[in-house]
Amino acid sequence: MTTHHLTVPALPILLPLGVVLMVVSGLLLHRRGMLTARRLCVAWFAGWWAVAVLGATMLPMPLSWGPGAGDPEPYRIIFEPVLSARPADVVLNTVMTLPMAALMYIMFGIRERRRVVLAGFLLSLAIEVTQAFLVLALHGNRWADVNDLMSNTLGAVVGYLVFERLMRFEHFRRAVESCSFARSDRGEPVAVR
Repeated sequence: MTTHHLTVPALPILLPLGVVLMVVSGLLLHRRGMLTARRLCVAWFAGWWAVAVLGATMLPMPLSWGPGAGDPEPYRIIFEPVLSARPADVVLNTVMTLPMAALMYIMFGIRERRRVVLAGFLLSLAIEVTQAFLVLALHGNRWADVNDLMSNTLGAVVGYLVFERLMRFEHFRRAVESCSFARSDRGEPVAVR
């Protein structure tokens, strides 16, 4: 049996994925009769944000398996909170999930803090569990870190609080309403309050 190596590259996957998401979002908005420049910009931002999260957390991804691949590196899975956190990583992981509240609000009409924070937590948990699996099963080179989980969740909370504060301003609220994807039962955009 031989050892297998595979490196999943970043740019050849991320750039086409971003373009496909742009095209699909435009087609879906057009099909639903919701295509406006503002909604299209929001959809494109959401797509490229998702691509950036994928790139920052998973790619490039060198993988190895087989008898000569070596032992798993469980030290890449960090369960010790705060004490092992690097300040730059905390900031970057917090910033990564800041847009979630605004995107969930505009695209899906989700307003509740609990749901936004839960979504931030579950997104981060999915990333960290995937990274841990890749470390243990396929000798991935990422780190699964409880500090990232806490920082991403904090980012969702902070993003929600900032967005909630900004929604108090009439001009900002009107701009959000003009971008909203949420629709009433009659097919009209829902006024955001």
